[in-house]
Amino acid sequence: MIELHLRGRVAAGRRPDFDAFLAEAVPFYESPGGIRVRVLWDTADSDRFVEVIDYVDQAAHDRDQIRVENDVRMRDLLERWRDLLDGPPVVETYTRDN
Repeated sequence: MIELHLRGRVAAGRRPDFDAFLAEAVPFYESPGGIRVRVLWDTADSDRFVEVIDYVDQAAHDRDQIRVENDVRMRDLLERWRDLLDGPPVVETYTRDN
């Protein structure tokens, strides 16, 4: 399993926009299968989050990276996502051996 953690902060006053965006984007993100997206919110700061993207295996991750690079809709969604943030996200990649 590959797990991405995208740590960020929503721009001031944009949390409702961010939530609406996720409602639209998550089904598309997960549509190839083998991908699960979750968002965890900081209990001490309601604008800080970690978006967790679980890939069932390395192959699912690799296919999604190709989609990130080549799919016009994916690139548009990622640009809209970044526009809702207060600065660039921190991206961390983890693997779990099972």
